[in-house]
Amino acid sequence: MLDLPRLQRIQLNPRPRFQRVIALSFLAPNYNLPPRVRITLEGLHRLPRRPVIFAMNHTDRYHYGPFQYALWRQAGRYTCVWVKGKYYEHPLMGWFMEQINSIPTISRGYVIARDVLSTLKRPPEEHTYRALRELVERVALGGDPAPPPPDVASPVLFHTPRNVLGLDFDPRREPWAIFINRLFGAMTARFVELNQEALRLGLDTIIFPQGTRSVQLSRGHSGIAQIALKFKATIVPVGCNGSERVYTSSSPWARGGDITYRIGQPIPYDDIARFHPGHDFQPLTPEVERSAGDRFQALTDLVMDRINDLLDPPYRYSQDLTSDGVAGVSRFV
Repeated sequence: MLDLPRLQRIQLNPRPRFQRVIALSFLAPNYNLPPRVRITLEGLHRLPRRPVIFAMNHTDRYHYGPFQYALWRQAGRYTCVWVKGKYYEHPLMGWFMEQINSIPTISRGYVIARDVLSTLKRPPEEHTYRALRELVERVALGGDPAPPPPDVASPVLFHTPRNVLGLDFDPRREPWAIFINRLFGAMTARFVELNQEALRLGLDTIIFPQGTRSVQLSRGHSGIAQIALKFKATIVPVGCNGSERVYTSSSPWARGGDITYRIGQPIPYDDIARFHPGHDFQPLTPEVERSAGDRFQALTDLVMDRINDLLDPPYRYSQDLTSDGVAGVSRFV
């Protein structure tokens, strides 16, 4: 499970040995023996020497693997990747994610869904999840912390003392929604630290701003903009084409085919001054999202437009900019 103590234990490695082991023992045979996987990196010459944040579309489960492999073999660069917190639910998978320099993303949705599942022994229904999410987001902006009625969400959730993802909840001291925001804030702070550590160690970071898999590009979430602006990092858009035809199932074993990654023009911090908040800030907090959220989203939209320009027609923006992948509470449990 992804909880606060586990987040605090995660350590990134500037030359992750396990990435090299996987590359040589699994990926190299998979890609180089028949049926071969032909990986093309276009625009590799555009990359600056310093570490960058790669912003890539998110077509399937494993499309970052060939990119990491080719980037290491052709340019000697090491990476870390943003992954969903739910991939840490299984002990072996969680261990594997840690070994390959993954950075688990934190969301209010994950915290809410995990607490409901642990407390009530069942995942929340969609209408319950929506009501709880709206409550938590309202409270984050200073709204009323009163819980929804019993026919929407079980009172057990709001009145039972317990440990939630490494932090103790005492309903006599604070309402549930205030506690959830406090827990989310503590986990987010560690997430931000890990991203700073990645850049300090010289690691490139791979981010999928869509947040969920979708063959066609959808609108991005602003976390990438907040992290890049906080640490003055260069964003490099990448368009992934063909991977979903190579990884056609949940198996990590690729079938033969061609994958083309087009690396776009880097977006340095100094070139996006119009999006700078103008002051130091803590990313992913209600305060900065309220004061600078429009700027963050505008920068994210610019990055997504740059990704769209690097994609073949089947992968470009969907008509309504929405994802054709997993939605709702299923994203978190």
